[in-house]
Amino acid sequence: MRKKIGLHVAIEIDAVLSRYGKAAEETTCGGFRVRRFELDDYDLYVLHAGVGEIAAASAVQILISEFHVDVVVNFGVVGGLTEEMTLARTVIVDRVVHYDMDSSELDGTPVGYYAENQGIYIPVTKALVEKACEIAPDLKRVTCASADKFVGDPAKKAALHEKFGADICEMEAAAVAMTCNRNKVPVMMIKAVSDSILGGAEEFNTAVERASDEAFGVTDRVIRAL
Repeated sequence: MRKKIGLHVAIEIDAVLSRYGKAAEETTCGGFRVRRFELDDYDLYVLHAGVGEIAAASAVQILISEFHVDVVVNFGVVGGLTEEMTLARTVIVDRVVHYDMDSSELDGTPVGYYAENQGIYIPVTKALVEKACEIAPDLKRVTCASADKFVGDPAKKAALHEKFGADICEMEAAAVAMTCNRNKVPVMMIKAVSDSILGGAEEFNTAVERASDEAFGVTDRVIRAL
């Protein structure tokens, strides 16, 4: 039986289409456009969700519930939170913190805390991280800070790193990881830096296409070898 892999895409769909071309099948589900590509010995279901945690959670649940994917992969562009995270640096997410989750005034828990995770960090599938690093040894394992906000201010980026030990920040990873974990579906996330710690919206707009292509190039290589 052919494996089914779900690919969640926020904004970087052009990188997918430029590499794969026309899909074998296209459909609409839950208001999202889903493309199916036949690749090697698996089917790749690509869902272009748009920006943000709410769209990401809905999209990933659709991939799982409606298309019955065996694995969910998320690739995309991110902001760098340290000097090491330079433009187009490609990384693999080892854990996620949802830094917009804050019930501390109510229950005294730390920012980002979810009881189901017994802490502030949302895990991803370790076996997939290990496999991806075997396939692409240059991938760096990172902690990702995720929330529904674009962070361009260098001081705010540095604060995220200092408070959470995060290396990168973006706007979908928390939803992707938590939805997969709740459904017991393996998840992997490969990212490329589109704006460094001193960069912001202008740098993002200049580098987003290059970073998207870089991230998906590595993602494609890893998927084909899973």
